[in-house]
Amino acid sequence: MSEVTVPDVAMPPAAGALYGEKAGGPAVDFSYVGIDAILEQMRRKAMKQGFELNIMVVGQSGLGKSTLMNTLFKSKVSRKSVLATVQEKIPKTVEIKSISHDIEEKGVRMKLTVIDTPGFGDQINNENCWQPIMKFINDQYEAYLQEEINIDRKKRIPDSRVHCCIYFIPPTGHCLRPLDVEFMRRLSKVVNIVPVIAKADTLTLEERDFFKKKIREELRANGIDVYPQKEFDEDAEDRMINEKIREMIPFAVVGSDQEYQVNGRRLLGRKTKWGTIEVENISHCEFAYLRDLLIRTHMQNIKDITSSIHYEMYRVRRLNENNTVLAHANGIPEHHLAAHEM
Repeated sequence: MSEVTVPDVAMPPAAGALYGEKAGGPAVDFSYVGIDAILEQMRRKAMKQGFELNIMVVGQSGLGKSTLMNTLFKSKVSRKSVLATVQEKIPKTVEIKSISHDIEEKGVRMKLTVIDTPGFGDQINNENCWQPIMKFINDQYEAYLQEEINIDRKKRIPDSRVHCCIYFIPPTGHCLRPLDVEFMRRLSKVVNIVPVIAKADTLTLEERDFFKKKIREELRANGIDVYPQKEFDEDAEDRMINEKIREMIPFAVVGSDQEYQVNGRRLLGRKTKWGTIEVENISHCEFAYLRDLLIRTHMQNIKDITSSIHYEMYRVRRLNENNTVLAHANGIPEHHLAAHEM
């Protein structure tokens, strides 16, 4: 049996040495490969690129949509806050207006786009008022698809797809309106919908709990799957976390960008003659749970479902439509095309 002599070779530098760290530290663990360093590489790349988040707010006028967005991001991000003009008239048809901001916190950069829908639900006849919103969402998917199929496409495609739609339910305390049911039934198939009860401080705690329970029953009865969707839970841990969220939906929220002094603390709230409603106090309202879902715990998951589920369904449908049109143009029978797709 011959003996193989391994020639002396220069060992590659440790990962830290590539980034200017001094050699000659503690003893090297020769069993360590360094696969876990991929996480730091991904973090560094993500920090350089920044993030994008596109949130749509839908609901009739006067439900506090602009205030809630300002409260979520603790800055003036809503369209009305930035473009302060004379009293805005309610449009006769649904309009889609968006505004973008570059936000930075602890070195993390994010491009936030807030999409508003003035005119929704404000008319005597609100039939089909969801159609312009559906068209806008699909137009963003189409724009992304066209960029994606370009031969000479951009290294990073600008993402204008709507990642989340916050739907504002009026605090009636009774049940969902036909408009609420129709909108969520149709739009839940193309976008992540998070329903909230607006201005929840107008309800007593008993009224609030009854209303939330009633809404959950109506969502189930109408087959409306709001975020987080049960079918997209990845594992048992996800299912357990998301089940708790599903039991809380819709979130009963109060928004305020006014600060008050309460027991020596500065906090966001709404002052009444009975006391101060603390926006971030979970015993007062469920704003904190909504904020955590959208920003602190599920933001990436919301974006992933937009990309891998909603956009993917749109992409497949559009490409199938194009194949059908092309086949008809070339005189290929439809049953041949169907057999080829199978």
